[in-house]
Amino acid sequence: MQAIVANDLKTRGVSALEEGLQSGPEVMITVRGKDQYVVMRVEQYHYLREMELEAALLEARQDVANGNVIRESAEAHVNRVAGE
Repeated sequence: MQAIVANDLKTRGVSALEEGLQSGPEVMITVRGKDQYVVMRVEQYHYLREMELEAALLEARQDVANGNVIRESAEAHVNRVAGE
């Protein structure tokens, strides 16, 4: 992953990010020698969000298949959660 020093970002702006993104999908921004931020193209962000949602859906389906669910009314759910 390409890394950019925060000072380069201050002086060169978006052109520093564009340059860094030519060599990979993300750019790490370091502040005082420590990795602090990751910048990516919006397409990469949307892809990662989609994968995160797919993983959550798979986990929920596995819970249903394994019987790890509670079927109840909204009122019963609120009462159960409020009682915890």
